[in-house]
Amino acid sequence: MSSAPASSSVPASHPLTLHPLRFTQEEIDEVVALYASNPAYWRAAGEYDPDDIRASRVEADLREEAATEGGEVLLARDGEGCLAGLVCLLDRHPKDGLPWIGLLMVDGGSRRTGVGRRLAGLVEDRFRAGGRSGLRLAVLENNPDALAFWGALGWQEVDRRADTAHGRPCIVMHKQLA
Repeated sequence: MSSAPASSSVPASHPLTLHPLRFTQEEIDEVVALYASNPAYWRAAGEYDPDDIRASRVEADLREEAATEGGEVLLARDGEGCLAGLVCLLDRHPKDGLPWIGLLMVDGGSRRTGVGRRLAGLVEDRFRAGGRSGLRLAVLENNPDALAFWGALGWQEVDRRADTAHGRPCIVMHKQLA
């Protein structure tokens, strides 16, 4: 979501690959820089002060995500090894049994360059290859850009409800994979 800055733009010719977050200090610093490059999201979400994103809190939150049964935190890297994005996944939601994307974030400098679309495609392909027929996520109601992004990728609204972690109003979206 650093000492090593997140990449400001990932050329479409560079492949993206997913790697489990190993929680090294270098990776945490990269994620802090990624998060800091998205201040509008954090203002809308209310989870972090976009002007004061602390590495210790980011690490603790991501460790909690990774420790959740079926949870994974993956870093997306370009062909040169630069951080292009982060995705938090849940293999099986306890309420509906479907896989979920908990967070998908790209470097703020890469917005509208296709990186998010490519990262979403990698996630969809991953679950499709695992035999999963559908995938879900929740978009904050106060984040119309994210709603437009996911809608353009073929995701459809299936519900509106508060998120379980913070009680924020969300739009639950679904994409059929098979």
